Amino acid sequence: MRPMLLIGHERPLTMVKFNREGDIFFSASRDKQPTVWSSTTGERLGTYDGHNGVVWCLDTDWNSTRLVTASGDSSCKLWDVQTGRCLYTWAQQAPVRSVAFAPGDRVVSMSIAAVMNQSPDVFLYRLSDDLQEQGKSPFLKLSGHTQNVVRILWSPIGDTVLTASEDGTVRRWDAETGAQLDCVQLHTLKISDMQFDSHALQFITASKDQTAKLVDTKSLQVLKTYKTDAPVNSASISPILPHVLLGGGQEAADVTTTSNRAGKFEGRFFHKIYETEFGRVRGHFGPINTLAFSPDGKQYVSGGEEGFVRLHTFDSDYFTKNYN
Repeated sequence: MRPMLLIGHERPLTMVKFNREGDIFFSASRDKQPTVWSSTTGERLGTYDGHNGVVWCLDTDWNSTRLVTASGDSSCKLWDVQTGRCLYTWAQQAPVRSVAFAPGDRVVSMSIAAVMNQSPDVFLYRLSDDLQEQGKSPFLKLSGHTQNVVRILWSPIGDTVLTASEDGTVRRWDAETGAQLDCVQLHTLKISDMQFDSHALQFITASKDQTAKLVDTKSLQVLKTYKTDAPVNSASISPILPHVLLGGGQEAADVTTTSNRAGKFEGRFFHKIYETEFGRVRGHFGPINTLAFSPDGKQYVSGGEEGFVRLHTFDSDYFTKNYN
């Protein structure tokens, strides 16, 4: 394992995400500055300046030309990835907690936080070809969650939407009518992350209840449960091996009194099928808040409470070792 320590944020990380090709990745944090990095060299390629609050979530389009960011300043912004220019801003009545492009990149979905008498709804906006004529009103609202929606995932053909919430549920919605199609109570405490596998046939959730769960996308049935002894803040599925990666650790409020080993701040590898833990990667000095495998499965990136991004490249023996 060859890790690179990437210094560019001053506050805790909230999300990391590779683009489709895997040549770059994006990071969001509480310091108001989403950042883009080279996954080959670890070079900081640029920042997106304009938010006035924590950036909770981000997503990039199919061609990595546009970026959307969800912020605690009650706005969602659309950016030009290459130039860093803000193309459009959606103003909301409450902090924006999650955001995602729909397949085809013609629709942007975003959720707002349950504060200031606002319900934690998800709004869908059509993207205009001419952003000078971009409409300010959503064409659809998804209502039903009782706590903040932290992740939004679209089906590959864009007909349904999955939402994961701090109420412990994952819900499926009809993207045309807004009707709730399914609701499953997956966790007893807050869900903090949800990620598809490489084919969107399965997804994994991470929760404060110290578990991550592998779920069948079609049936929403739990296939596997990965149990730990600390809150799980993020989870990702390897695209090439039967592995899942979990990150978390002792709650941030207590980290000053705990060593990094006792605080369980490692990336933890589990066998996807057997549910057994087979390895840990240390390095962070606080809870791991977010992590993701690269699209080719040869790297993973993690972001910690201490504000550091760590880019890990696997050694060759990782791919040849027998994990059974």
